[in-house]
Amino acid sequence: MSEYKVSRRYATSLLESAIEKNMLNSIARDIELVVSTLDANRQLILALSNPVIKSNLKLKVLEEIFKSRVNPDTMNFLKFLVEKNREDLLDNISKIFLELHDEHLGIVNVEVISAAAFSDEQSEQLRSNLEKFLNKKVRLSFKINKEIIGGFIAKVNDTVFDASLIHQLELLKTQFLKGGASLN
Repeated sequence: MSEYKVSRRYATSLLESAIEKNMLNSIARDIELVVSTLDANRQLILALSNPVIKSNLKLKVLEEIFKSRVNPDTMNFLKFLVEKNREDLLDNISKIFLELHDEHLGIVNVEVISAAAFSDEQSEQLRSNLEKFLNKKVRLSFKINKEIIGGFIAKVNDTVFDASLIHQLELLKTQFLKGGASLN
């Protein structure tokens, strides 16, 4: 079975357990902490993935880092992963859990790339329009890329809304080359 399928099964199991125990928000915060810790410390991911390091040592490391910072159910899940020799998938499982959590709550993450920073009013207007179009709550993240000249590109999962000036210029160029556009 692929790593993604295994990771998704564990993440789904954790999500279902959190919902059943009415601890979804608490466990989601804990898993966000796990993800940020792993993202900030590549050595930890390498240690968890290293087959030479014994499971009991990996468990001690995880307990040292997280035991006082996460609730017991989250810690028990981390222990369970080590017992099942799945600690190497902790990063994947955690990220998939957060995706499933957002999906469960009807939240979609949208990456917005623009040539200049959006004002608060523009951000709110974009959020509102995307929420109406997608029929979900929208969480925006912004990146600046001056190469798009103007406008913006919004990425929602596998869908891209390209309202950038560079894209519009490329479309115009294509029309001119095909002879479909005139200057009159």
